[in-house]
Amino acid sequence: MGKAEKGAGQDLPFGEYPYTIDDKGRVVMPPAFREFVEDGMILTRGMEGCLYVFPLASWRRVEEQLEGLPLTDAESRSFVRFFYSGASKARLDNQSRVSVPQPLRTFAALDGDVVVAGAPGRLELWSPQRWDAAISAVQDNPPKPDLLINFVA
Repeated sequence: MGKAEKGAGQDLPFGEYPYTIDDKGRVVMPPAFREFVEDGMILTRGMEGCLYVFPLASWRRVEEQLEGLPLTDAESRSFVRFFYSGASKARLDNQSRVSVPQPLRTFAALDGDVVVAGAPGRLELWSPQRWDAAISAVQDNPPKPDLLINFVA
């Protein structure tokens, strides 16, 4: 398990935490990640069937990237549609919970247990089954060596 830290003005959330989603679609944010999203967050569809959770400052940078994609490119339009149309603004409630809208819960198969994981510039919400499959896939087929050339000093 990890801890969200601030470094060079940038929040760096890391670690994975098992939680549950209640019958109203709320997930408690792990204490290590609360400061990371305390000013609000955007939840949206992520890759591999998870949800991405961006703090508002990070979301602004994501929007700039999305706006920079060429409108004339069909793949770019499709990705923007997928990513942006699912976005939902949220805040932690008084009990440090975030409410996940039903369409996003359905997309990510979040029902019962949930894994809240840190990633550079965002958090991810996973169903445990999808999380295990994603981690196993990396173990079974690690990244090509050229992707990791600067990873380990």
